Amino acid sequence: MAETQQVSVAVVVGVGPGLGAALVRRFAPAYAVAMLARKAEYLQALAGELRHSGATVLDLRCDVSDRAQITEAFRVIRRDLGDPAVLLYNAGSGTFGTIREITPEQYEADWRVNAFGAFVAAQEVAPAMIARGRGTMLFTGATAGVKAGPKSVAFGPAKFALRGLAQALARDLGPQGIHVAWINVDGSIDIPGARGLKPSLTDSDFLKPEAIAETYWHLAHQDASAWTMELEVRPFKEKF
Repeated sequence: MAETQQVSVAVVVGVGPGLGAALVRRFAPAYAVAMLARKAEYLQALAGELRHSGATVLDLRCDVSDRAQITEAFRVIRRDLGDPAVLLYNAGSGTFGTIREITPEQYEADWRVNAFGAFVAAQEVAPAMIARGRGTMLFTGATAGVKAGPKSVAFGPAKFALRGLAQALARDLGPQGIHVAWINVDGSIDIPGARGLKPSLTDSDFLKPEAIAETYWHLAHQDASAWTMELEVRPFKEKF
């Protein structure tokens, strides 16, 4: 189907009721969108909503800590939609604690979701992008990938690894026409449940998922003469 596809394909890895869903909704009017996440029920509900509006979407349950599941998901994407033109890697997992609290298993789990899964996903889409001489890979980072706090002994190194991956990919693939960027989401995203966890925060303290998604859209369509490699988004009140 890749040879006859009329609509470009975007893949959003890590889709929940926050930034992931906002990315899917932003790209769905112009792309055939494949969305991957562990929670099949939410994916199915979101897919139903988008199909009702006329969008072409493919919902795939996938645990990105498992290489075999990622490989199978992208096999299905290529079969049903075609080769991805855009990869939005938004999967993230954070277990917070100090070196006295985090177990080796928790450390590895964070690394697998944030960094290992991103590596495998990039390997899945890179060959076709290289062959076409164009493509986009955007990776959702966090401030922990710039400076890790005392309780980010697992999450911080995982996000540092993701940032390093994006930098290496950008230097390798940029000259081949593939735009790679890493986005530092510096602050709390306004997702269901976030207000209850942080009751002291007000509306202006949160990042709006739709606003972040607009930034991703812009990055994915930048002119090649002025590509961005790293970018930060934060509420105007956030200290940095």
